[in-house]
Amino acid sequence: MKKFRILILLLTIGLFLNCSKDSDDNQNGGIDKSANLLATGASAGDILSNTTFTTLLIEAAYVDGFRPTMETMNNFETYLRDRTFKEDIQVVYRQLPSPNEETLTLQEIGDLESENRTEYNDGETLAIYIYFTDAPSDSDDEDEGIVTLGAVYRNTSMVIHESVVRQLANQSSLITISDVETSTLNHEFGHLFGLVDLGSEMVNNHEDPDAENHCDVAGCLMRAELQFGGGMMGVLEKSKTSKGVAVPTLDPECILDLQNNGGR
Repeated sequence: MKKFRILILLLTIGLFLNCSKDSDDNQNGGIDKSANLLATGASAGDILSNTTFTTLLIEAAYVDGFRPTMETMNNFETYLRDRTFKEDIQVVYRQLPSPNEETLTLQEIGDLESENRTEYNDGETLAIYIYFTDAPSDSDDEDEGIVTLGAVYRNTSMVIHESVVRQLANQSSLITISDVETSTLNHEFGHLFGLVDLGSEMVNNHEDPDAENHCDVAGCLMRAELQFGGGMMGVLEKSKTSKGVAVPTLDPECILDLQNNGGR
């Protein structure tokens, strides 16, 4: 059975301190970027509530040819509205050239964000950057069947390895690209929500002792791995209907954590 990792590596703030120490980087062009260069989960409460920030602006940057499907983005917006109190959610798309790399490290992904990101927190608008790339993670191990679908690396930054997402989806005639995209995108944003114990404190302990910052409840969206074959893929295929598949959702413990931190 192959196991495909949604997220194993969570970046600590130290990895990108070299990027954020320089005041010129933080305020390039008069834009204060400091609030968007914090640790994962630092903005969880602001994302979930509608108090300090009333608008959630998603900058979806994608390599040419790897734009997420409209179905996925509609599912994603529904997920945000179901779990947050944000009433104004906007998505802007930016097409980017390929970095022309065989693999990407998180440091390289962060560097690309610094070059290409255009939206930052401004007044009552909280900005999120999502990069859909054509390159896999440098930490993948194909011999072991371990690949990374996505990762979060700052409080408002995440990457989706879109080429890998599509490769996995194409291995099944029943699972669509949107099924894998939606599962991955919602999982990674769950970490920006502060799950599990990354900024949204656990009401009850449900962190997987073998996978830090991931849920131990079977079937939860915030599990560390999607198992394709006899695992997750099998579950999705068995639940396939004319309307699609039942992608993973947050379990009651994760939802309770979000509600405790200002979410729905």
